[in-house]
Amino acid sequence: MQIMRSKLMNENWHNFLRFIFNMRFHIVVTALFWSDLVDSRKIRGISSSYKRFYREKKSFLCIDGSKMIPFEQVNDDYCDCQDGSDEPGTSACPRGRFYCTNLGFRPHYIPSSRVNDGICDCCDASDEYNSPARCQNSCWNLGQRERAFVEGQMRALDEGLRLKQQLIEEGVLLWREKQAQLRELQQVADDLQMKLEDHRRKKHEAEQTLKALQSGDIGHTNSSAVGLFNLLDSNNDGSLSIEEIQSKVTFIQDENRVLTEDEAVIKGTQAAGAGRLVGEDPHLKAADRAAEREAATLKKVEESYERVNAEISELQKRLAIDYGTDWEFLFLNSQCFQLQVYEYTYTLCPFNQITQKSSAGTEVSLGVWGMWSGSAKSPYSQQVYESGEPCWQGGSRSTTVTMTCGTETGLRSAKEPSKCQYIMDFQTPVACQPVLKQRGVHSEL
Repeated sequence: MQIMRSKLMNENWHNFLRFIFNMRFHIVVTALFWSDLVDSRKIRGISSSYKRFYREKKSFLCIDGSKMIPFEQVNDDYCDCQDGSDEPGTSACPRGRFYCTNLGFRPHYIPSSRVNDGICDCCDASDEYNSPARCQNSCWNLGQRERAFVEGQMRALDEGLRLKQQLIEEGVLLWREKQAQLRELQQVADDLQMKLEDHRRKKHEAEQTLKALQSGDIGHTNSSAVGLFNLLDSNNDGSLSIEEIQSKVTFIQDENRVLTEDEAVIKGTQAAGAGRLVGEDPHLKAADRAAEREAATLKKVEESYERVNAEISELQKRLAIDYGTDWEFLFLNSQCFQLQVYEYTYTLCPFNQITQKSSAGTEVSLGVWGMWSGSAKSPYSQQVYESGEPCWQGGSRSTTVTMTCGTETGLRSAKEPSKCQYIMDFQTPVACQPVLKQRGVHSEL
């Protein structure tokens, strides 16, 4: 009895399984049938966002709202709507567009004139559904290459951001060093200014002392003779000529009378004696040497003061430049980068100038530092260098430099798209931004 009951249960279980299998078979067959039916009615060439306009009903309203047509006329290979919206899957409308779904890759639109033209434009081959062309679905392979490219970009971005952080830290330290250097130079300038005033005073005193000795204001026995000799020695060469004596004595005594040569010789002999007194006077010698020393010292201090002020002015000019929110571009200052393009060598010195040198050795300026010219969202993405050398029958040369993200720093390209207007691509980690706009890559299978 127990065995019979067991056999009955087994038979019932097998019958149940058979029933379930038959039901699944009928369901699958029915699904395939309806799938083919639905696919035959599928509105080709539309994106998911436009499917709401193509729900099957009695009539179809052109998307621009210009016309109502029976739904049977959608994709009937005849253009009824001016905007071409009734024929998204055919080439009937000149203004129509066909949407390539391209699962696994990037979707995109193509002109409807390319539908069923024998050329595969969609990587999923959906545009050649009714043509003799035998298209292979290459979307997955394209998507893999695209994803590998984007992943490479992301790795480069991560590395660029890491290097950028280092350069930001270096920029902050460099900024502080420049500020400290400026303070030190300003202190040196203040000290030199005090020395300058002191040496000017000393030089003036030495000159006054020497002048007093020469004029006889200081009680010195030979002061009158010394004054006479200095008056006649007009070229200050330490000797007297007959011409000097004739001209000076004539001027002093009588404008209408000129000394004879004999008289001039006598006068010269007298003045020469005074000259010897000048050379033999230790007080005058000491005063003269003191005046010369003070004059030489003052000149050196003045030169040092001018040099330090020039350094201060140059440093202030550099520090006034906008090097980014975190001084990340500061490290580019005082550097130059070159790029060879055919017979020209381009040299970019950021925040300074750009030059172009031909193979013949002729060098022209393509502009000097002007300003940042990026958009409001990315102000540090472009630089403008202007007021370069004049162009033949045109204005002055200028260059726009685009800053792009990269793991290395250097000039990547240089072009002249229009006369005397140049564009350059400069790659550097500090141009990397935390968010990279990625292309629309689909990973659906």
